[in-house]
Amino acid sequence: MKRQLSTEKLAEMVKAKREEKGLTQEELSGLTDIHRVTIGRIERQSFIPSIPQLEALSHALDFDMTQVFVEVPGNDSFIALRGEARTDTEQEGINRLFSMMLALRQQFLLRRKFDHEAHNSP
Repeated sequence: MKRQLSTEKLAEMVKAKREEKGLTQEELSGLTDIHRVTIGRIERQSFIPSIPQLEALSHALDFDMTQVFVEVPGNDSFIALRGEARTDTEQEGINRLFSMMLALRQQFLLRRKFDHEAHNSP
């Protein structure tokens, strides 16, 4: 099991705590430096805040951030990319993946340069 942010719990918590403190979205925006529109989107579950934004909300509204996380069954298919302990085979696969990504990025940049030069030549 892993823990994941629940946008539903977050939306409920932010709206309930904001209203409990008698704050408008605009006033909460001033306390958190999070735009009022973004606060509205958080309350409608259409935006996932960054960690600093989540910290600002929990501080301004006085709630524990862990309250908005839930346990979910984990899919560990990419755990090797995030974990500290990797087998040699996992590390080799990661290195190969990053090499392929960099090569693909280089091909995109070369193609863009080629297309630009072809477009600008007489």
